[in-house]
Amino acid sequence: MTLASEVCETVDRRFNDLIALSGTVEKLFDKCRWAEGPVWFADANQLLWSDIPNSRMLRWTPDGSVSVFRADSNYSNGNTRDREGRLITCEHGARRVTRTEVDGTITVIADSYKGKRLNSPNDVVVKSDGSIWFTDPSYGILSDYEGHKGGMEQDGCYVYRVDPQSGKIGVVADDFPKPNGLAFSPDGDVLYVADSAASHDPKAPMHIRRFKVGKDGSLKGGKVFAETPGIPDGFRVDTDGNLWTSAGAGVNVYAPTGDLLGRIKFPQTVANLTFGGPKRNRLFVACTHEL
Repeated sequence: MTLASEVCETVDRRFNDLIALSGTVEKLFDKCRWAEGPVWFADANQLLWSDIPNSRMLRWTPDGSVSVFRADSNYSNGNTRDREGRLITCEHGARRVTRTEVDGTITVIADSYKGKRLNSPNDVVVKSDGSIWFTDPSYGILSDYEGHKGGMEQDGCYVYRVDPQSGKIGVVADDFPKPNGLAFSPDGDVLYVADSAASHDPKAPMHIRRFKVGKDGSLKGGKVFAETPGIPDGFRVDTDGNLWTSAGAGVNVYAPTGDLLGRIKFPQTVANLTFGGPKRNRLFVACTHEL
């Protein structure tokens, strides 16, 4: 274990109010190929996350044990929970977004748009009104490592919204080369979306954009909120509106104004993160091979 004070870099003194310098950074598991999509289940006192290339989902509990939650996850990536507490999962392999029901059965939420298969849904978030929002870059079909190599059927890589009443799927943003992580502000009025296209093109975007969310689910704006030192992937927004994002081998923390507050360094590239624990003030980080 490493003391937080040894790996935290303060840029703005407001950062010191967000971290416990006497806390520790602890390795919980180190046998993943590419750890992603952590999601906390307070009612079950457990964390679930994806190990994409191994096509499995894992479970960690506070006693330190790690077990397999789903042995064949269709190369699952991002995960979240809906308003009823059910697991929502992006599956690269099946090119779909699914919901795990209370009895364990799987319901398909989205697998196509306008009669054509999705690319490889990457990350997902549920708004307070029950609508489901997800990104659909092509990472899962570029090779057989994180899914099944195949061609794109959509004209691009879009951000989608699934209406909570009708279940209808609509495109809300179509100008991202590779949309990735996404999260809402605490009041739901702002949507942040990462563009990680620089992962395959050094001249492509590597930033997080900010949109104003309309009552009808439409998006306006889209200016760059933050440029990260490493490729932005998954991220979360805390209850004060600060954005905690993957940024290369670390987690960068930004105020709602876009000011960089600080950075937590990690030994490997960070893919995604979530808050959890009894008070939801513990940061769980999916960090390449490690949790």
